[in-house]
Amino acid sequence: MSNAVLDIKDKPKTGHLITLSLQHMFAMFGSTILVPTLVGLSPAIALLTSGIATIIFLLVTRFQVPAYLGSSFAFISPIIVATTAGGIGSAMIGAMFVSLVYAIVSLIIWKSGYKWIMKIMPPIVVAPVIIVIGLGLAGTAVDMAMNITVDGVKEYSLIHFSAAIVTLATAIICTIFFRGIISLMPVLMGIIVGYIYSALVGIVDYTPIHEASFLAVPEFLIPGIDYEFKITSTLLLAMVPISIVTISEHIGHQLVLGKIVDRNFIKEPGLHRSLLGDGLGTFISSLVGGPPKTTYGENIGVLAITRVYSVYVIFGAAIAAILIAFLGDIMAFIETIPTAVLGGISIMLFGIIASSGLRMLVESQIDFDDKRNLVIASVILIIGIGGAAINFSETFSIQGMALAAIVGVVLNLVLPGRPKVEETEE
Repeated sequence: MSNAVLDIKDKPKTGHLITLSLQHMFAMFGSTILVPTLVGLSPAIALLTSGIATIIFLLVTRFQVPAYLGSSFAFISPIIVATTAGGIGSAMIGAMFVSLVYAIVSLIIWKSGYKWIMKIMPPIVVAPVIIVIGLGLAGTAVDMAMNITVDGVKEYSLIHFSAAIVTLATAIICTIFFRGIISLMPVLMGIIVGYIYSALVGIVDYTPIHEASFLAVPEFLIPGIDYEFKITSTLLLAMVPISIVTISEHIGHQLVLGKIVDRNFIKEPGLHRSLLGDGLGTFISSLVGGPPKTTYGENIGVLAITRVYSVYVIFGAAIAAILIAFLGDIMAFIETIPTAVLGGISIMLFGIIASSGLRMLVESQIDFDDKRNLVIASVILIIGIGGAAINFSETFSIQGMALAAIVGVVLNLVLPGRPKVEETEE
């Protein structure tokens, strides 16, 4: 048994429950609202659906896995591609099909076990694709940090770039020099300090706050009402292949979380249940206009620091997120965050994503003296970061990260010398 302050099924006192739940809510807050801001979705919907998705996940996993679901960074570029091609509705439909992939994979795992996944998506494929996710967004982060749009034209702004630098510096300081909960909230702390600096130098537009009401219904996007439910090859090819990365990310989180709380979540309640819960959360989110979901490393970090593993606390954080989503003043305040501040924090977040891919390569002891590994990683990186595309027609193409993921899987399957997957007790 782990040295838990509160184990998975332990229920804290009411006062502690509220405090601990808010701590988890703030840990995921910055990252969860950043994703919709970058892709043109409603931060309120993202917050609302993160709470709903987490409750769904807890129900599907029989309240045995203390994990929080937030907005997935892996889908930022695919959502932008799908939106550019067919409007924001295309991105939502694509996310629905991603959740269908989750459901199919969870069904297969339920019937046949999980070892086959590692044959298709070993670290030599997954890690370079994760690197592509981070580095592929580098241009977006830098552009947000130092440029502003004036009369439809982008212009360099030193004052805005200074706000980005202050934001980034704060996040770095909180990560390196602080301990406890502050070190787990560098995104939120960076945004807060960056916002204060932006207000002092006069680049914050307070108009949304003046126009907001105390209570407000989030901006839902309902298929058939707010957009036409139209399935195209572009949206499928932009979104669905990213499942390769997010499923691998999910498995990694379950293994790490299991080590922290001294459980084997792959066996009980089972990878098929946690993956299905993740997929259903994404489906419900996309059905009302929210971004795809994933289990959050930020909240796993909170569990590790506090040793409070109670699912009641996770459930409380989900309820808090749902309630805050309907507070118009708070969500309007979020809208006033300057783009430069979000750009500054994105520089670190996107870099961390890329670095986590490098970390996976190191921890998996990938041997780059092996030409097979060298070829697979090299091709994935250049195709993904370079933005390569296969255009079959004006509406049918595979590009960027999606193409890199597919090519990586194919190369791993067809090139000789593939290592055998070690037998693992199920």
